Amino acid sequence: MGDEDYYLELCERPVHFEKANPVNCVFFDEANKQVFAVRSGGATGVVVKGPDDRNPISFRMEDKGEVKCIKFSLENKILAVQRTSKTVVLPEKRNLKLLKSQNINVNWYMYCPEGSVILLSTTVLGNVLQPFYFRAGTMSKLPKFEIELPAAPKSTKLSLSERDIAMATIYGQLYVLFLRHHSRTSNSTGAEVVLYHLPREGACKKMHILKLNRTGKFALNVVDNLVVVHHQDTETSVIFDIRLRGEFDGSVTLHHPVLPARSIQPYQIPAAGPAPVTSQSPVPCKLYSSSWIVFQPDIIISASQGYLWNLQVKLQPIVNLLPDKGRLMDFLLQRKECKMVILSVCSQMLTESDRATLPVIATVFDKLNQEYKKYLDAEQSYTMAVEAGQSRSGPLLRRPVRTQAVVDQSDMYTHVLSVFTEKKETPHKFVIAVLMEYIRSLNQFQITVQHYLHELVIRTLVQHNLFYTLHQFLQYHVLSDAKPLACLLLSLESFYPPAHQLSLDMLKRLSTANDEIVEVLLSKHQVLAALRFIRGIGGHDNISARKFLDAAKQTEDHMLFYTIFRFFEQRNQRLRGNPSFTPGEHCEEHVAFFKQVFGDQALMRPTAF
Repeated sequence: MGDEDYYLELCERPVHFEKANPVNCVFFDEANKQVFAVRSGGATGVVVKGPDDRNPISFRMEDKGEVKCIKFSLENKILAVQRTSKTVVLPEKRNLKLLKSQNINVNWYMYCPEGSVILLSTTVLGNVLQPFYFRAGTMSKLPKFEIELPAAPKSTKLSLSERDIAMATIYGQLYVLFLRHHSRTSNSTGAEVVLYHLPREGACKKMHILKLNRTGKFALNVVDNLVVVHHQDTETSVIFDIRLRGEFDGSVTLHHPVLPARSIQPYQIPAAGPAPVTSQSPVPCKLYSSSWIVFQPDIIISASQGYLWNLQVKLQPIVNLLPDKGRLMDFLLQRKECKMVILSVCSQMLTESDRATLPVIATVFDKLNQEYKKYLDAEQSYTMAVEAGQSRSGPLLRRPVRTQAVVDQSDMYTHVLSVFTEKKETPHKFVIAVLMEYIRSLNQFQITVQHYLHELVIRTLVQHNLFYTLHQFLQYHVLSDAKPLACLLLSLESFYPPAHQLSLDMLKRLSTANDEIVEVLLSKHQVLAALRFIRGIGGHDNISARKFLDAAKQTEDHMLFYTIFRFFEQRNQRLRGNPSFTPGEHCEEHVAFFKQVFGDQALMRPTAF
């Protein structure tokens, strides 16, 4: 299996710590994501490392017996050590104050640092869960809820283990995940993961069921809002996306794995020791090892090997594993690092070998532009609110975040469409159909089409001499009026004479000032087009010769300079009876240049009447 087939990988730079052994005990703190390596009860040293810690923390403690648990408070200010089942010691002397107490029989507990929620397992069977929410030094009791066990338990002993429960934030909402090893329905075999939505207010509700279609030992992670289920027996993993459409049965949504099961990408452990000694090759890591411990949301720890990894999703391999382009786009648009992969999918579906049908291309464009429009609307609402002065009165006003799912017109133009139009082997009818499909999609979502997309259409039509189609597109306003577009049409007059009038009509509709049009044309080095335009509106007797001669000289086209110079000589002759330029026109530099290139004899002689 090549690298292009694995869609999950362990991070490149794991946290390395001293592996667990009889002398060294290893603990993990889920809140700070720190690994504690405690040697000899702390007497010979404690080393604390986390994924974001540049420098590990090292210290020693008195050996007062076996350490059952050790953690820092947030920001590593206070250290707490537990050595017996009923005492927690704070090495620094502090006064503790009881804020609130609850009298509940607890089987086990679980804490979610991201959601600041603790979950207590209560009752004999353990399947009634009582959540508490911590905020700003207060503790709120949330409504308790019952986890449905696979079948009515025969005994009255604890039936819900904390091993089968996880808490994680998915798409900004807190969920309790229950790994049910046997389905409640008799006609279904295999385990499933049941997702209960735990809101800050209101009752907890069963929302989703992830069908695993297999039995055995499982572990759960959440990465980039995807639920990852690892299966130890087959040494593979599957991913679920609760935002993708599933089967709704009236109360919950059933989901199947997004992709076929695959192993995590093979991982090499670098050989330990000083650099000169480590000439031996890296050791392959045993994936899905029984010594692996999985923590939320995305952490895998191998205590026996001394590594902590973050699990990561690789998007590029998924492109070839998910053939349905619409579903692929729905999936990619929800991922954090999606933009370049989305653009590569768009490019790929326009290539000779993987060309998609126009309806599929239209679906992809619509999905992208729906996301783009959402962002534009949010940005506009924010701007209007700021202008209305709401930002001072309401703290809730936040500028919308531009995620990678926002693929705008410049992204599409730069990375996909401009490259696509340059491919000579692509049939021009298909090229034009794709460009028009993208413009149609933008119009459908009421997004103003940028002029460079229209220019791309016009250039493609002109390249293939499709002037009749161009005329129709302009006549029926398929291409929206814009000044840059009008200037482009003016420059096409020598290939297609009607373009001049089409351009003037467009400029009139735009109520553009004539001198502004001339400036735009000159800035684009369209000197002849500018001259033709000014003659067309009868303003050529009053224009500055120097401005046009400057622009002509900048093009470094001597014949163009000759044509423009001769035009103004003829104008001078007609208006003043002499082709020479007056001192007030400041054209001495251009006269000298003309003589240098074409010789004195090329200057026009006064015509006697």
